[in-house]
Amino acid sequence: MSLMPYDKLTFRFHAVQRMFERDISVDEIRTILKTGEVIEDYPNDKPYPSNLILARVKNRPLHPVAAHYHEKKETIIITVYEPDPEKWDLDFKKRRR
Repeated sequence: MSLMPYDKLTFRFHAVQRMFERDISVDEIRTILKTGEVIEDYPNDKPYPSNLILARVKNRPLHPVAAHYHEKKETIIITVYEPDPEKWDLDFKKRRR
């Protein structure tokens, strides 16, 4: 499945706040959803299962969390952040233990 199976993209308030604070644009989120890689699945998230995605934008690693609301055919961005190198391995795909 595509990381963005639907054209409709919705942003939670928290995601908009984080995007503003971190200078991340809507176009960059769309690029991430087209080119990124799912690195963690959260099948029990409510109200919709979600995924943690990794992509690099302008050589900066970013981790958005996205959910898919299949009934309304929309992708929902829950948050987005730049992973902390002290908490993630060198390629930002696995959490350090």
